[in-house]
Amino acid sequence: MNAAHDTMAPPAPPAPPVSTRPRRRTAAGRSGAADADITLWALAAGDGDRDAAERFVRATYDDVRRFVAHLSADGPGADDLAQETFARALGSLPGFAGRSCARAWLLSIARRVVVDRYRRAAVRPALADTADWLAAADRAQPRRAPGFEERIALLDALRALDGGRRQAFVLTQLLGLSYAEAAEITGCPIGTVRSRVARARRDLATVWLA
Repeated sequence: MNAAHDTMAPPAPPAPPVSTRPRRRTAAGRSGAADADITLWALAAGDGDRDAAERFVRATYDDVRRFVAHLSADGPGADDLAQETFARALGSLPGFAGRSCARAWLLSIARRVVVDRYRRAAVRPALADTADWLAAADRAQPRRAPGFEERIALLDALRALDGGRRQAFVLTQLLGLSYAEAAEITGCPIGTVRSRVARARRDLATVWLA
């Protein structure tokens, strides 16, 4: 046997399988998988992959629920709004081409669901005054949960914001989306999103210091 064979490197081990399990929460606070994974699952779900559809929903549900809760100022009704969002999204997945991030695409659907809910409420006669949503949230959540009072205070302060400022703040500061993604969802320029976030911060600081 010659020296060349004696020094031949052993064959490389096979590459480990790529995990499809959603990644842990990032430092920016975004839950579930990375945007690239979510977009791939959305594309596969559009082609009829039920497992991919389940992963897509599981990875994005918390973001959607938080978004609709803050945008609508309706904590108790957030699950219904989130379910309506996913019902629309799953029906539209065959037409999703992946030209944008699937998370941003999904949150744009969530925004339309909230807007449609407001429109339906505006044309429907009010039969009775509903209980204040903060009072309902207060009854629904455990009193001794860490940070409970702070969460209620934040929701109260967000409700007082202008709608556009609240939306921009929630998307970028609470859900961790970039200004470009928020601009895509809201249909306004990035500069407008930045301005609304800055004004929302100022307004919230005024409320907290009052």
